[in-house]
Amino acid sequence: MKELKDIEKAIIKKYRKEIYSRFVRAIKDFNLVEPNDHICICISGGKDSFLLAKCMQELKRHNKFPFDLTFLVMDPGYTKENLDKIKENAKYL
Repeated sequence: MKELKDIEKAIIKKYRKEIYSRFVRAIKDFNLVEPNDHICICISGGKDSFLLAKCMQELKRHNKFPFDLTFLVMDPGYTKENLDKIKENAKYL
């Protein structure tokens, strides 16, 4: 598995134009995050929910106002092995 710092760096540097800058622009254009908001991200185990979680972490880290983040791992009936792997990845990221 890639180092966490490399994953975070890639989101900001390598995928800045394609992903991160568009993400930040949408947050600003639609006023999706305001001071003192509490945002919950549900991790389904797919790439999209993990990417959203990492983008939100980066936004929180570099934002000019405070907001809270909570991450949940859902279980719609995964096998124990799949759920354990999702939880493991969520803890790692």
